[in-house]
This record gives sequence, C-alpha cells and structure tokens, in this order.
Amino acid sequence: MTFPVMTRSVRIGDWTFGQELDFLLIAGSCAIESEDHAMRIAVSLRDFAEKAGVPLLFKASYDKANRTSCASFRGPGKEEGLRILARIRNEVGVKILSDVHAVEEVEAAGEILDVIQTPAYLCRQTDLLTAVGRTGKAVNVKKGQFLAPSDMAHVLQKVRSTGNENILITERGSCFGYNQLVSDMRALPIMRDLGFPVVFDASHSVQLPGGRGDVSDGQREFILPLARAAVAVGVDGIFIEVHDQPDKARCDGPNSLPLEQVPEFLDQVLRIREMVRDWEGGPCGE
Repeated sequence: MTFPVMTRSVRIGDWTFGQELDFLLIAGSCAIESEDHAMRIAVSLRDFAEKAGVPLLFKASYDKANRTSCASFRGPGKEEGLRILARIRNEVGVKILSDVHAVEEVEAAGEILDVIQTPAYLCRQTDLLTAVGRTGKAVNVKKGQFLAPSDMAHVLQKVRSTGNENILITERGSCFGYNQLVSDMRALPIMRDLGFPVVFDASHSVQLPGGRGDVSDGQREFILPLARAAVAVGVDGIFIEVHDQPDKARCDGPNSLPLEQVPEFLDQVLRIREMVRDWEGGPCGE
C-alpha cells in the first residue's frame, strides 16, 4: 500500500499548498482572551515557525459557541474578535484561521480570514458549509467525532457544490465512550485518498469532552506523541492549540501545548516529516 497522493492544490491567500508548500502548522490559542495576549502569542508563533522554516496559520476563535456550559468563556465576540484578528494579520504578518458557527457570521468572517474553519460538531450543517464555500476563501473542515473518515466525502461535496475546491480536512479524534476520544491513524490515509490535504489536530485529539463536569478536560502530555505518530503515518499539516500559561487558560487549557515547548515540538515533528518524505513509496510503502 502506498500513501495516497494529494490530487489538488489548495490556494490559501497567495500560497499554493500542495506545490511550493507541502506542510503546514496551524497554531494559536483556543479563544482570544485579550488583544494583548493574542498579539503576543501570534508574534511568538511567527518567530518559532520562521526559525523552523514552516508556514504558519495563526488560529484563535473570536466566539466559542460550542462550549460545555453556558457560563464558559466564549471570547470577545464577532465584531471585536475579527478586529483583533485583522490587526494580527496586518501587524504580525501571518495568515489567519478562525471558526464560524452560524451562517450569519460567514460574510464578515470571510472579509478578514484567510481560512474559514467549520467546527467538528457542525460538519454536516449544509447551509453553513455552502455559505463558507461561497466566500471563495480556503475552508478547513474538521471531521466530526461521530463520523467515519469515509463519510467526509459527503461533507466535502457540500463545499465543492459552490465551486470552491480550496479545502483542508482536519482529523481531531473519534468518540470512544463517555468523555473519551481516540485517534485512529487509519483515518488519515483514508481521508487523504479523497484528494485534499489532511491536517491532524493533536490538541483536540487529547481532549476529554466534558471531563470536568461543566468544562472539558484533556491530557496535554499526549499531544507530542500523537503528533509524531500522525506525521509518521503521513499528513499535510499539524494543528495545535498553545498557551503561555495553559493551567490559567480560559479555554482548552488542559489540551493546550505550553508555548515554550513549541520549538522542540516543531523540531521533532519536522525531523519525522523529512524521513517520511524520503521513504520510497511513501510512509505506508511496501
């Protein structure tokens, strides 16, 4: 068996992913906690990524509409959050990814974001997927925890029905009993066989949804091992949430990588990536 070859190039702003770019880092905080904090995280990640020689999509959510409890922190909201993300894009010089949860958000988000993300829980929402597709921006579709990897063909078709072929697929684990997720590495080549780049979300794959009752828990000690495994199997990018003080983060701290560990994280996964690139027949070759 050989690892499937990406059959399409994906445009992300002035990047052509799949030609001059063949690996991508998506990283940032779960939600925008403050303008200053988001700016500092973005600057650090930009510098780490430039030193490692990997392109960065900075990720931060302006409104986390799918938190466990209605009392949970959600972020600054659409208007203020998009203003902050636009400032980061212009002043830090990075491309921006954030998620949308409703059709009504899509037009405004599309004016700012380089990549619009649809959340895993909403990956079957036809109206949302087609609205995002019609923006013409690159789309990152996160696979639902409740879907088989082959089911993503139908999800992709909803975006593609708008004429938009600039799509990334992100794997973030599958439901495995109450408050548990499991990462099935077979899902990566299965989804890549659909012809689009596949990203592995190493942070949300270690999340324990609702694991603390009114908030989610997580096992951040497994972020790096799972990322190494995914890169060894063969993926086109890695998604991680980071925080300078994960234990004090207002969202997803338990499954966020400490910011200071990002350089070592990149060193390890990129060294594995180089070995995978050199293996004849691909990482699953015989």
